[in-house]
Amino acid sequence: MPRRIIPTHWKIQEKIFLADGFTLAREESSHRSYVKPGILRPVVIPKYREVPVSIIRNNMTTANMSRARYLELLDRVQ
Repeated sequence: MPRRIIPTHWKIQEKIFLADGFTLAREESSHRSYVKPGILRPVVIPKYREVPVSIIRNNMTTANMSRARYLELLDRVQ
């Protein structure tokens, strides 16, 4: 059943990317950067109550993460 990607709290986003093998590289002000071997750019998650879908999709693209993988990890961490 298709589901939409919706805005979520930054802590949910953190759990998703940690579950996918990313590690916290640094924290500057209200943004956290996560790295993973084989991924060229860091994934940056802002500490927002609701991270916008546009940022979530950009992070998914950076991480080479499919929509199905994202939704699978979302189900696992909630």
